[in-house]
Amino acid sequence: MALDSFPADVILRDDSTVSVTPLQAADSGGLLAFYRGLPEEDRLVLRDDVTTADWAAGFLRKVETREVISLVAKAGGKVVGEASLYRTMHGWTRHVGEIRVAVTPAFRRKGLATALASGLVGIATDLGIEKIIVQVVDNQTAARRTFEKLGFHREATLPHHVMDIVGTKRDLIVLANDVSQIWAAMEAANQDYASHLS
Repeated sequence: MALDSFPADVILRDDSTVSVTPLQAADSGGLLAFYRGLPEEDRLVLRDDVTTADWAAGFLRKVETREVISLVAKAGGKVVGEASLYRTMHGWTRHVGEIRVAVTPAFRRKGLATALASGLVGIATDLGIEKIIVQVVDNQTAARRTFEKLGFHREATLPHHVMDIVGTKRDLIVLANDVSQIWAAMEAANQDYASHLS
């Protein structure tokens, strides 16, 4: 699935619909409001302070250079989810991408995180990426389960590798999978991204 397959409507498990689009500069304010609205416990372990205008401007620059591919999910005109595919344009890890996904609490357990991740897997395939990794903190069990359903497996655990914004150290878990295996897992679980699209 190519990036130009979007925008697309995604039907969630509760039969509600969200619109998924590539991030645009005009979405900057909505993206910032989305991240500022996440529960503090979610933001504790994010790599960056996603509540600042400087972060949003820097993130948009990475999107413009295509170092990051970002999809945003909107409901009622508001951003309710964001998923990013990070990639190295050159060098020895240019075949590897990293996925990060965030969803507002009201839209969790409805299949949105899986749909966003699946969309990015399709884009990764189109871009020639062969392996995808996800990094989660040890207490992010829901996020870990989402990616395990897509066939990701634990590749490494880095003890006390993450220090959250209040100074608590946590283990970082690296999940990984080859793109071809992710597609096979999605088909086996009947989670093909196309089945979500209306």
